[in-house]
This record gives sequence, structure tokens and C-alpha cells, in this order.
Amino acid sequence: DTFAEMFSMWAGRVLITADTEKWALTAAQTATGFASSIIMSPAEAGIEGTVPPDKTPDGRPGALIQIYHSARRDLKAQMILRIGQCVMTCPTTAAFDALPRAKRRLKVGRSLRLFGDGFQRRDEMYGRKVWRIPVMEGEFIVEDRFGAMRAVAGGNLLIMAENRKAGLQAAEEAVNAIHKKSKYVILPFPGGVCRAGSKAGSMKYKLKASTFHSYCPKLKTLVPDSKVPENVNAIYEIVINGLDIDVVRKAMAEGIRAAVKVPGVAKISAGNYGGKLGPYRAYLKEVLEQT
Repeated sequence: DTFAEMFSMWAGRVLITADTEKWALTAAQTATGFASSIIMSPAEAGIEGTVPPDKTPDGRPGALIQIYHSARRDLKAQMILRIGQCVMTCPTTAAFDALPRAKRRLKVGRSLRLFGDGFQRRDEMYGRKVWRIPVMEGEFIVEDRFGAMRAVAGGNLLIMAENRKAGLQAAEEAVNAIHKKSKYVILPFPGGVCRAGSKAGSMKYKLKASTFHSYCPKLKTLVPDSKVPENVNAIYEIVINGLDIDVVRKAMAEGIRAAVKVPGVAKISAGNYGGKLGPYRAYLKEVLEQT
């Protein structure tokens, strides 16, 4: 009967193409590193999925990534840094906007063009305005502007299991199902799984966030507000960001359906702050009924 509580963040979506899927994914993985949670990371980011050559502007294999930040200005800075340091440096890649309908446009490629030191050239390719930046391999093609839109962050599932092995297997099954059956979402934590969920603030130190003690199995007999059932000894969290609330809800449903099939899973719950964190809610029973 509980719900996941979500909030709004600015999101950018980048299509990375390369000569092979291997290099497109290499760039995508590098560009989305150190981006699990805005609490301590400079952004939240993840890989949405791969794109076949017949669906990309330049006819090459592609990978889609999403990058999130609470402020649009900071999102632009993160996109410039991540595309500039992780995509432009990666062999054979190009970077295109994947939010063409977004009203807000960020001058990402226009900023990156300066790396060309005056040798860069503006052009129109594949029906897009791009910059051609000379590099040692040849040239890096990057779109002039990238879309930014308000999206949804913080969708989550708490997989409560009798032991760590069952819990992790269920979390992996949930991640696989979400990647396979859901679109327009990312899972920003390592491998899509978080073992160290946090609460806002701290009871003892001056921190923005601290361990979610109510969901720590080792503390269930030590704290009065424990929410860990007696037969639960491991909890894993799946955090989901998406371009709108509907895609996040669908991903949550796919994750739940996959996780509950694993023997040893005792309960599926979700983290919330009683409506104080953000305006979006996804009740677990409702997402299963509606998707």
C-alpha cells in the first residue's frame, strides 16, 4: 500500500554514435560515470539503451544516455564536461541531441567547438546543425544545441529478501526486466542497484544525507523506527529516473514483476518522505494495475 515519492529535475538526452556498438557503449559508460545521486555526485546519469544503425542520424550504431541536474545551468555544464571529456575523446564517436522537441535548448556543441582552437567548422549534416571539430583521429561531430526538459527522478523499489543472495538476484532480475521492457528511463546506480539507501539529513552529523537506518537489517533490533520485517536480512533499492511519470511507473511495475519471482524475496516496498520530498507519487499496487 506504500508509494514511491519522486521529484522534478532537468534532463538532457544524448545519442552517441560510433563505428561499432562497442565504442558507442564505451563512450556512454564513461560519460555516465560518477553520477549515481545528486546528493554527492555532480549529476545523475545513466544509459537508456542502444540504438540500431537504421535509427541514427549517421547510420552507425548508437547508445542513448540521460543526464540529470536540479538546475538547468548546471545541467548544461555537466553535458559540456561529459561530452567533451568522455565522448569527444573516445574513438570514432559523434554526439547528437535526442530531445528534438524540447523547448529549452542548451548551447552545448557551441561551447565545445572552442576546443577546435579556431579550426572548427560549422556545418549542416543529417538535417542537423553541427560543429566539426578537428581531432587527431579525424574530426568530432557534435550537434550545436541540445534539448533540456523537466523530467522525473527518484522512482524507487525496495526489494526485501531473506538473505543477500536472494535479494541481489531479485535486484538483478528487476534491472534486466526494466532494461528489456522499458523505454525513456535510466537506473543511475552501479549496475542499476543501490545497497546504501539514504535519508535526508543526519541525526548526529551535519550531513545532507545519511544511511537510511530504518531500512538497515543490522539495526532492526536496535532502533525504534525500524521498518525491516523480522525475516528480512538484506534490502536492495532500484532507483529510476525517466522523462515523465508514466515511463517511471511502467519501469517500476516491470521491476516488481521480475523481483517477486525470485525465491527468498519477502516483500517489495518503496521509499518516501510522507509527501515532503516531491510532488510525484507512484503507489505500488496502482502501478501494477495500470501497466
